[in-house]
Amino acid sequence: MTTSTPRRFQSGFDRILEALTSETSIYVMKRLLQALFTLLLAAALSFFIIQLAPGDYLDTLRENPKISPERIDQLRKQYGLDRSWIEQFFLWVWNIITKGDFGTSFVYNRSVVSLLWERVPPTLLLAITSLVVTWGVAIPLGILAAIKQQKWVDRVLQVLSYAGQGFPSFVTALLLLIFAQNTSPLFPVGDLTSIDFADLNWFGKILDVAWHLILPTLALAIAGFAGLQRIMRGQLLDVLRQDYVQTARAKGLSENRVIYVHALRNAINPLITLLGFEFASLLGGAFITENFFNLPGLGRLILQAVQAQDLYLIMSSLMMGAVMLIVGNLLADLLLKAVDPRISIDDLN
Repeated sequence: MTTSTPRRFQSGFDRILEALTSETSIYVMKRLLQALFTLLLAAALSFFIIQLAPGDYLDTLRENPKISPERIDQLRKQYGLDRSWIEQFFLWVWNIITKGDFGTSFVYNRSVVSLLWERVPPTLLLAITSLVVTWGVAIPLGILAAIKQQKWVDRVLQVLSYAGQGFPSFVTALLLLIFAQNTSPLFPVGDLTSIDFADLNWFGKILDVAWHLILPTLALAIAGFAGLQRIMRGQLLDVLRQDYVQTARAKGLSENRVIYVHALRNAINPLITLLGFEFASLLGGAFITENFFNLPGLGRLILQAVQAQDLYLIMSSLMMGAVMLIVGNLLADLLLKAVDPRISIDDLN
């Protein structure tokens, strides 16, 4: 009994050590270190571009005759706006590294972290829901269009694809708002919850949030679905013309096995590569959609911050978008390796 315990401990320790020193773990750590350097450069570039804009947050306060010049000077020192650009930037970065402090919002007079903690979840929920709907619809329809090439199903899907790509997300959102107005109160618009949300049980709360997400999700998913469905169709058609697919058919394999086992695995690889960029673009589209549907997400917060020149809130929001892009690309690379074991870590570098 006493001798087996150290052995189990040593075995568990060896497994953890093996996982940490595996090729994939080393690759992930390497990418994360590169991401830190990328974020630093992106933060510096964003900070100095923002500083090139004329004026600052205090310009609006100067127009208020009730605020004295002495109070303006006091706020300038409080927010650190009396320092040079370089001093402001490196002080902001240093506070993030040492304290996890992303600064204070000038407009809300609250820590930026607390504001982001409130606003990021609705935006992420909208972006992820739209991503799931887009891929869940576009991939099967793309496969169907490739299988039924030049038939009426393929032609109908091509028309829908062209129509979807012709509508930017803000136009789609506007049309859906008009639809919601004409069918009111069938589809709720504004906020993510109903007035009686607190009185609902857990299942009712999930349904309530899902019901509020229907139109914003459609506004984001329509444009993404159109492009993704066409890419899936083109990739699968290209793979189906390859020699190894013809060989598989000649060996007597069923058409379903040829398509879904041999062809689809290779056709979907380029789409997985696009996953990281697709996620980042959905965040950008979510900002527009949130303003149309009056959702309490990151998009409205950034718009208000830009209008008020709320420096640290703008910077932190931009860094959040950059982090999402980096994480999305990393997950896409790992998913690509998981889907196709023939791809090595060296191929991803």
